[in-house]
Amino acid sequence: MQAAATAAAVSAKGKKIPVGLELYSVRAELMKDDVGTLKAVAKMGYEGVEFYSPYTSWDVAKAKDIRKLLDDLGMKCLSTHNSGTTFAPGAIEKAIELNTILGSKLIIMASAGRVEGLAGWKGVAEKLNAGAEKMKAAGLRAGFHNHKSEFMPIEGTRPMEVLAKETGKNVVLQLDVGTCVEAGVDPIEWIKKNPGRFASIHCKDWSKDAAVGFKALLGEGDSPWKKIFAAAEKSGGVESYLVEQEGSRYTAFETAEKCLVAFRKLRG
Repeated sequence: MQAAATAAAVSAKGKKIPVGLELYSVRAELMKDDVGTLKAVAKMGYEGVEFYSPYTSWDVAKAKDIRKLLDDLGMKCLSTHNSGTTFAPGAIEKAIELNTILGSKLIIMASAGRVEGLAGWKGVAEKLNAGAEKMKAAGLRAGFHNHKSEFMPIEGTRPMEVLAKETGKNVVLQLDVGTCVEAGVDPIEWIKKNPGRFASIHCKDWSKDAAVGFKALLGEGDSPWKKIFAAAEKSGGVESYLVEQEGSRYTAFETAEKCLVAFRKLRG
C-alpha cells in the first residue's frame, strides 16, 4: 500500500506531492493510543501527518520519540495546527522547537479565536507576519487555515482577503476546501487570485445536502477536485495534500482509508 500511495503522489507532470492525514480525523484514537494510531495511518499508505494543537503540550523528549517513530514508519510530519495563542511571545518559541524536532516545515494557525472587525483581522495578519519572521531562522513558515467564517464578508470585505493582502508572500494560506465551498467561494478562483500561497491544502469535502454536510467522504460532496488539484499544482504552489474528515458513516480509521483511496482515484 505504501508503494501505491507513493505512486499516487506523483502528478502527471512527474512532480511528487505527498499526501498526509490531518490527525484530527482520528482524534479519539490518537488520544487513546498515539503510537498505535500513527502505525495504523502509515499502514493505510499515508506518507505524512499533520499534528493538531494538543501536541504543544509535549516536552522535547516526547517530540523526539514521535519523530523517531515517524522515521521508522517512513512518514513525515508535514505541518502542525496551532491555536492563535501559540503565536504569542513565549509560546511561539516552544512551537518552533517542537516543529523543528518533528521535521515539520509549516506552523499553521488553525484558528484566530475571537476577532472583532476588519481591524482585528489586520491584527491577526500582523501576528502571522511576526511569527513568520521568528520562524525564518529555523527554516519554518507560518500559515493560516481558513474556515467558513473567514470567507464571510465584514463591511463588504472577506477576512481571508485581508489576511492574503496584509501578510507576506511567505505566509501560507492553507486552503480548507470544504469550508471554502460551504461559504460559496470558488476554491479555484481563490487559488488563482493568490498564486504561490497554497503550500498546503486540506482535502475535505462538503455536500449541500444538509443531512450530509461535512460527513461526505472525499469525492462525495460538491467540491470540483480534479480542477482544484490542477489549479493547486499549476499556480497554487502546493507542496502537500492533507486529508481531513470530521466524521462519516464509517469508523474514523475506515473513513481515513476510504478517503485515501478516493484521493488516489481523483488525482490520478
